[in-house]
Amino acid sequence: MSILSELEWRGLIADCTDRQELEKRLSTGPVTLYAGFDPTADSLHVGNLVPLLALRRFQLFGHHPIALAGGATGSIGDPSGKTQERQLLTPEILSENIAKVKEQLARLLDFESTVNPAQLLDNATWTAPVGYLEFLRDIGKHFSVNQMVAKESVRARMEDRESGISYTEFSYMLLQAFDFYLLCRDQNCELQIGGSDQWGNITAGIDLTRRKLSRTVYGLTLPLITNADGSKFGKSVAGAVWLDAAKTSIYRFFQFWIRTDDRDVIRYLKYFTFMSREEVEALERQHQENPGARAAHRALAIAATTLVHGEAGAAEAVRASEILFGGELEGVSESTFNDIVGEVPTKTLTRTELDGSGKTLLDLVVHSGLATSKGQGRKDTEAGGVYVNNVRETNPQREITSKDLLFGKHLLLRKGKRNYVVLSVG
Repeated sequence: MSILSELEWRGLIADCTDRQELEKRLSTGPVTLYAGFDPTADSLHVGNLVPLLALRRFQLFGHHPIALAGGATGSIGDPSGKTQERQLLTPEILSENIAKVKEQLARLLDFESTVNPAQLLDNATWTAPVGYLEFLRDIGKHFSVNQMVAKESVRARMEDRESGISYTEFSYMLLQAFDFYLLCRDQNCELQIGGSDQWGNITAGIDLTRRKLSRTVYGLTLPLITNADGSKFGKSVAGAVWLDAAKTSIYRFFQFWIRTDDRDVIRYLKYFTFMSREEVEALERQHQENPGARAAHRALAIAATTLVHGEAGAAEAVRASEILFGGELEGVSESTFNDIVGEVPTKTLTRTELDGSGKTLLDLVVHSGLATSKGQGRKDTEAGGVYVNNVRETNPQREITSKDLLFGKHLLLRKGKRNYVVLSVG
C-alpha cells in the first residue's frame, strides 16, 4: 500500500493537487514534506495531532518530514477559520512556546532516525532577516490582490463587516507561501500538508515556488475533524484538550478518548492511531456486535494516550479509570486520585472529626449521603454493599480515623457498584 492509499483508507485526504503526479513522484523515491503549526500556546492540543501524525505516517513510509514552527507567522496570526483577529504574541513568548512544544513533537516524530530523521525548523530563521521593502519587491510582486481576496480564508473575513480583516492578517498568505518557496529552495521540500482550511495558503506557496524556482511542488490537505453531532473536535467540558499533562492531566486525556461518541470511534481509530487496517476492522466488528463492551473506545484511549504520554502514563490512566469500577487504590499517584475526585460528588470533613477514635463508618455513610438514615446505612453495610477506599466493610461501627485517609486528605466511600462519594478533609 502506498502512503496515499494509506491516507485514503483512513479518510485523511480532503484535497490534493494533481493526485496522479504526486502518486508518481512518491513512487520514485523519498520526498521532503512539511506541516506548519503556529506556537500560539505553550502546548499542542489534540486538534494538532492529525497533521503531525500524518507527517509521522509519511516518515514510516521512508519520507523526510519537517515540522515547521511559526516563529514568524505565529506573530501575525492566520485568519483561516477565525472570525476575529488573534492576539499578537511577542517573540519571547513564541520562542518559549516553541521550546516547550519541541518536547511533545519528539514523542510524535522520530528525530533520531539514521535514515530519515524528522526536523523541527522555525520560519523566523529566514523571515526575520528580510527587510520590508525587500519582501515587497521579491515576494509581494508575485501576488495578485484579486486572487488573494478570492481565497476563502480572506473572503469570509472581508464579508464580515464587524470584524473585517487587518492588513497584518491579510499578509499571512504571503508569509506562508514564502515558507514553501524557501523550504523548496534550501531543503528540497516538495510537499506541504495541512488542514483543509489551509488550501488557499498552500496553493499560494505552490504558485510562488513555480514562479521563483520554476519547480513543481504539491499540496495535500487533511479533513478538519468534527464530531458526529457537528460540534468541534478537541473540546471537553474543561476546554481544549492539551498534550501537556500539566494543562490536561493524563487521566482526563484518557477519559476524553473513552468518551468518544459511538458514531465516531472507528473513524478516530483511523485518524489518531497507527493500528493496521486489519486491527481497526476487527475492532469495528466487535463494536457492531457488542457496542456496550466499548472495546474500540478502550483501544482508542490506550493507543492515543500511549502515543502522547508513553506506556507508563497510559497504564496509570487505565488504573485510575478502573478505580471507579472498584479497582485497587494501591500505587495510584496523588495527582491521578485528585482527577478522580473531580469525577464524583465530594463532601468535606474537619480533621478534628477523625482525631482519636474518629467517627463510625455508619456516621460517615449517612454524612456522605450514600444512605438517607442510620437504619438504611446499617442494613447496606451489614449486607456487604459499602466500601472504604474500595475495600468492603461489613461492620457499621468500624471506627474511621485519619489513618484511613488517602494522601492524608481523602476517604473514598462507595455503595454498590457505582455510587461514589469522596470525603475530603478541609
